[in-house]
Amino acid sequence: MLEAVRKVLTALNEQGYEAYIVGGAVRDLLCHWEPHDYDITTSARPDEIQQVAEQYGWHTTALVGKQFGVVIIVVDGLTLETATYRGESYGQDSHRPEKVWYADTLREDVSRRDFTVNAMAMDVSGVVYDFVGGRKDIKKRRLVTVGNPAQRFREDALRLFRVCRFTGQLDFMPVPELLRAMPEAFFRVRGLSLERVRSELDKLMVTPCAAKGLDILIRSGLGACSCRKKCNGEYTEVPILPEFAHLAETPQSPPFHIFDAWFHTLAAVAQVPPDLTLRYAAFFHDVAKGLPGIRGIHKSRYTDYGHDAKGAEITTSVLTRLEEPEELIRRVSWLVKTHMKFHYFANTGLGDPEKWLRKEALSGPFKRSAELAEAMEQAAAVAAADAKACSGAANTAGTISFGRFMSGLALQMPVTVRDLHYDRRIPDACGRQTGACLRVLLQRVQSNGLENDPDILAKAAEKWLLRQCEAHTIDE
Repeated sequence: MLEAVRKVLTALNEQGYEAYIVGGAVRDLLCHWEPHDYDITTSARPDEIQQVAEQYGWHTTALVGKQFGVVIIVVDGLTLETATYRGESYGQDSHRPEKVWYADTLREDVSRRDFTVNAMAMDVSGVVYDFVGGRKDIKKRRLVTVGNPAQRFREDALRLFRVCRFTGQLDFMPVPELLRAMPEAFFRVRGLSLERVRSELDKLMVTPCAAKGLDILIRSGLGACSCRKKCNGEYTEVPILPEFAHLAETPQSPPFHIFDAWFHTLAAVAQVPPDLTLRYAAFFHDVAKGLPGIRGIHKSRYTDYGHDAKGAEITTSVLTRLEEPEELIRRVSWLVKTHMKFHYFANTGLGDPEKWLRKEALSGPFKRSAELAEAMEQAAAVAAADAKACSGAANTAGTISFGRFMSGLALQMPVTVRDLHYDRRIPDACGRQTGACLRVLLQRVQSNGLENDPDILAKAAEKWLLRQCEAHTIDE
C-alpha cells in the first residue's frame, strides 16, 4: 500500500485504535491492480481521528459531517477518507440511509456494504480480513451482494446501477440470483436523483468492459426506469434510457450484419476507446433502427433508411434530458448523424469530401478548426467500430486513414475568423472595418476561393479596403 496510507494506519494503531484500508482498494490490491483511491475504516470516533491527525500535523476536514463518522485526512498530498465503524438502516430515501450509528467491530462495518468484493479489509501488515467471501468471488470473477440481494437493492437503489458499473469496471459477472433480484427493487429507482444516476452512467461508459454493463442495464429493464430531479421545490420524473428497450428485439439482415441491433450496438461500444464522447456515440449510433417510419424491407432484407438523422434527434433528446454538458450533446449528436455519411465518403470513393467539410465549417456545431479536426478523427473511430461490429473481419485501416486525411484538411479550413492566419497588417490597414473585412475573407477561404495564408490574406484585405473606399466615393 502507499506510504501515506501506511502512516495513517500506523498512527491510529499506536494510539490504540483498530484501523484498516477497506473496500475497492483491498479488492484492487488482491487483483494486482493499482487502487484509484484508499478508504480507511477505524474504531476511532471522528473527534479521535482528528486528534490523532493533529498530533502528526495532518490537515483534516469533515466530508459529510461527523454524524456520518467520516473525516478527510490529507497526508503527503494524498486525500484519505477515514470513517468510523458504522451501521445503517434505510427508510424512504432511495439512496441515503435513514439512520447511521457507530459500530463496535469491523465485521459489523463490512456487513453493511454492497458487494463481497468491496467488503474486505486489510491491516497495515497486509493481512486481509474477509468475513463475506470476497476473495473467493474475486477468484471466480463474480459479483455477489453482501447478504440478500433484493434487500440490498431495496436499501439503496443506486446499487442497481453499481452492478452495471462494476461489471464493466471489473469484468466480473453478476451471479444469477443477483440478476433475478434486481427487478424487485426497480420501484425504488424513482427516488434516485438524476445527478447520481447520470454519474453512474458516465462512469459505466468509460469502463474497460462497458458493453457487458450496458447489456445488464438495458436487458434487465433498469434502463427503462425513471429517476427524478428537483425543480422549483418540486420533483419531476426523468426517464433514464427507455429508448433502447426495443433494440434487443430488432433483427438485422445477413450477410452484412451478423448480430441483431442490440448486440451490434454493444460490439460497437466495445470497439471504441474508453472516451465518454466516443462511447456515447457508439451507444446511440443505431438507436433509431427498428422504429416505425425507419424500419422497412427491401428485396427481403431489413432496411433502416434515415436512422442516422433520427438517431441524432433521439441522442439530443436523451442526453438533454439527462442534463449532460451541451458540448458533449452537440458532439455526440453530430457523430450519430454523421456516421453513415462518413462511411460513404471513406469507403465508396464517391462524392466530394472537401465540399462536405466546407459545409460543416459553415453550418456545423463547431467553433474552431481544431474542433472540426477532432470531430473528423472521432467520426473515423465510430465508423471503424461500426464496421467491425457488423462483421469481425472488417478491415478498417482505410476508414482510419481517411479520418486522418479529413482531420488534416479541417485544420486548414477556418470555422471562424479566429482560424484565419492573418497578422497585424489587416487590423492596421482596416481599423474599425477589420471585423467586416475578416468576415468576407472567412467566406472566401471557406468557399475555396482564397488560401489561408498571411500574405495572401493581407493582399485580399487591401483589395477589399480599396473597393470599400471606391464605393464610398461613388456614393458621395
